[in-house]
Amino acid sequence: MSSSKSEISGFDQPRLVIKKVTPRPQSEGAGAIVFRSIGMHELRNLDPFLMLDEFEVKPPAAFPEHPHRGFETVTYMLQGAANHQDFAGHKGTIWPGDVQWMTAGRGIVHSESPADDSIQKGFQLWVNLSSKDKMIEPAYQELPKEDIPRAEKDGVKVIVIAGEAMGVRSPVFTRTPTMYLDFTLQPSTEYHQTIPESWNAFAYIFEGEGYFGIPNGKPVSAHNLLVLGTGGQGLSVWNKSAKPLRFILVAGEPINEPIVQYGPFVMNTQAEIRQAIEDYQYCKNGFENARYWKPEDD
Repeated sequence: MSSSKSEISGFDQPRLVIKKVTPRPQSEGAGAIVFRSIGMHELRNLDPFLMLDEFEVKPPAAFPEHPHRGFETVTYMLQGAANHQDFAGHKGTIWPGDVQWMTAGRGIVHSESPADDSIQKGFQLWVNLSSKDKMIEPAYQELPKEDIPRAEKDGVKVIVIAGEAMGVRSPVFTRTPTMYLDFTLQPSTEYHQTIPESWNAFAYIFEGEGYFGIPNGKPVSAHNLLVLGTGGQGLSVWNKSAKPLRFILVAGEPINEPIVQYGPFVMNTQAEIRQAIEDYQYCKNGFENARYWKPEDD
């Protein structure tokens, strides 16, 4: 990869942090607590992103069967393991470092439960779908840890879940164009990641602390989400501490359509939400299999 100004000295016009959000604990499923940043009053959404949860689930807490329509869920497991199954017969286990990119489309009912007695940690991101994609057939993209590309340079490591960084590209197909990168910066390192100019972007720190946007501001510590301003060339990050800094950088192309959400259904109009509720209640228009399906005991 050729040396460029952005790699060496930062950007002429970096993206600056315009908002910091500290996640709030939220009760979900059966006894599970998640820490939600996007999807709360302080940050209802960040088009095309609808929700971000950092989860730390202790068995026997779980997420029993529940429906989705109109968007995608991205689960990135950091610790522990989770079983998942749905009403179409799809099932499997997500292990540490694995990613499940699930397109709910016109409708899916699934469950998620601990695979063992260990604590599960990771992220779940909800990515909106455009009106033309909301009623497509459900689909999965599942990447085990060993199939997710990664790169390392000058004390900076990146795991490329979606999009491209350090010249490597993820195999994930994103219907809504999306970048999802997991960075680790060793002490006394910096990195400058380009982001498409029109995309919305955020960083979520989950280990250590770092300087984001400008090198002489205030450091941001773990378990905070930073919304980046638009129009700049990308994100510049510095780790001046004695410990590693780890964060996810997520960016996506705005859909610029109305968002009407009712729990696990995200559509464009109230009428479409009413239709989704009716379809689920009466097991039709994509929810036919919900009539008889129950998750198998793991």
